[in-house]
Formats: sequence, C-alpha cells, structure tokens
Amino acid sequence: MFFYKLATGLAWLFFHIKFKITVIGRENIPKKLGGCIIASNHVSNNDPPFIGVTFKGRFTFMAKEELFKNPLFAWLIKRLGAFPVKRGAKDFAAIDKAIESLDKGRTFIIFPEGTRSKTGELGRPKSGVSIIAVRAQAPVIPVFVKYGRKKFRQNALISIGEIIPKEQLQADLSDKRAIHEISNKIMGEIAGLKAAAPDIE
Repeated sequence: MFFYKLATGLAWLFFHIKFKITVIGRENIPKKLGGCIIASNHVSNNDPPFIGVTFKGRFTFMAKEELFKNPLFAWLIKRLGAFPVKRGAKDFAAIDKAIESLDKGRTFIIFPEGTRSKTGELGRPKSGVSIIAVRAQAPVIPVFVKYGRKKFRQNALISIGEIIPKEQLQADLSDKRAIHEISNKIMGEIAGLKAAAPDIE
C-alpha cells in the first residue's frame, strides 16, 4: 500500500509537470469509484497513468504480456495494478482476473480497441469490454484522451462521459450479436466524447 501511494503520488507530480492537463466532465466521476470500468480510447503509453492520476483510487489494467519479460519492469507494473494479457486471442484468464479485481472493489481500466491507435482515429471495439461488464455486472465510464504536439508542458485532454449503468449492459453471453452491440454502445459513447472535444495544440 505504501509503495502504491508513493508511486501514484510521484506519477501525479510528474504528469502535472510534464503536461498541461484539461479535464472535461469531472462531475461524472462517481464519489464511490470502486467496482466500475473505465473504458477509454488508446493513443499513448501514457494513457493508463494519465487516467489514474485524473480519477485517483486503486486500479487494475491489462498490459500486453511482452511488457512482463523484463523482471524489474514486470515487478513495477504489477504493483501498480497491471496484469498480462495475450493479444490476438480471447484470454479468458485475463478476463477472469479483471472480474476478480472488480469484485474486490478495484476500478478496472480497459481500452476496448485492444491496441494503440497510431493516427488518433478510433478503431473497432473488441468483445472483451462487454464480456467483462456483463459478467461483473459493472457500470462503465467512457473516457476520451488526446495529446497536443510534443513540447515542454505538452497539452493533454481527458474527457469523461456520463456513466453507463449496469442495467444498460445486460446480455446473454452466448449471444455474440448482443455482446457486439454492447461493445459498440460503449465505443459510441467514446466517439461522442471525441466529437465534442475541443482542439488542443
């Protein structure tokens, strides 16, 4: 716990020195954050800590398994809430881990596209976000992030949408079409935040 608080405190300081941060929709952050899913677009390796310092709290998130090959780095990110996921396949162990963390009252960060966008455009969502939301009976907070051109105190924006209640995330897990529709619903909310976001330099 001490290490986690120290690391997140240092991350907060670093991000507020490195970035000039604009937050839209801060009022949409629940007073009780645990047990919900934050679903965001993904454009940078900075996204998980950027989201973390904005929302605060105890988080878990998936990270590609290649990042865990370095023992020291693996030790660090595990203590910050990361666990490995195999990309390109349905990793049911990772899905179970995400649900377990939600059941324990953690906030789970996920990027529905499954990979970073090199252009900033939104990709098609995978089914992982909807499977986790349905199985965990967890609400989803849509988030959109973007960054300005690289410079000292680079501009960064995070837009937080209204929470999608768990009642709107009901489906039969065997119904692939229903699961796909939920993923599209979540991604649609992120797309709406993107469309409404102001330009930053």
